[in-house]
Amino acid sequence: MRKNSKEKELNRAKDNQFKVFLESLGMTIDNEKLLKQAFTHSSYVNEHRRKPFEDNERLEFLGDAVLELTVSQFLFKKYPTMTEGELTKLRAAIVCEPSLVAFANELEFGRLILLGKGEEMTGGRERPALLADVFEAFIGALYLDQGIDKVIIFLEKVVFPKINAGAFSHVMDFKSQLQELIQRDGTGMIEYRVLQEKGPAHSKEFVSKVSLNGEELGIGTGKSKKEAEQHAAQMALKVLKTKTT
Repeated sequence: MRKNSKEKELNRAKDNQFKVFLESLGMTIDNEKLLKQAFTHSSYVNEHRRKPFEDNERLEFLGDAVLELTVSQFLFKKYPTMTEGELTKLRAAIVCEPSLVAFANELEFGRLILLGKGEEMTGGRERPALLADVFEAFIGALYLDQGIDKVIIFLEKVVFPKINAGAFSHVMDFKSQLQELIQRDGTGMIEYRVLQEKGPAHSKEFVSKVSLNGEELGIGTGKSKKEAEQHAAQMALKVLKTKTT
């Protein structure tokens, strides 16, 4: 009897934690059981077989797909000149395990996870793969309960601001980095122009210039127009970073 009373008390405390967590995000979830499932690890289910608990693995599967879609849509709209390959590389950096762990830690997901005793004792609450899975599962639960628009509102608070702040610009090529920097600072328009094209047809060399509001920022050379523009953008980034330091 005492054991059941203690367990009820722990459950009430955990329910209150979930309530405070949602309030901190300014969000609500109608199906509280779904929310709890998102934070339930399989080790907890294995230790409570007599009760109808479900782990978060199916929600993780769904959340992974929802996260890829919503991040893809955001990047597609934000970077209209990026190629498919560049968008794919950038998305991969945003939805990879280390990034998801950072998002989960920022929201202190670890303290909300329902773990089995063995998993708890071996540091499961801080395990990167487990935290990343919980983040995806929460996205899946939010999608099922509130729809994709509420998922986007959540991401606008947690993920998209980091993209806008340039947290993932290191995986972009130089032209994309420059475009992202100019967009972030709102300093104007950039323009590329071929200054020179020399050499025989089989071994041409291009010289390109990049300008910001008509002011030259960098000149680059390359065996193609694209390569020359990349080198010009690389030089422009160095110039702009020097100005801000």
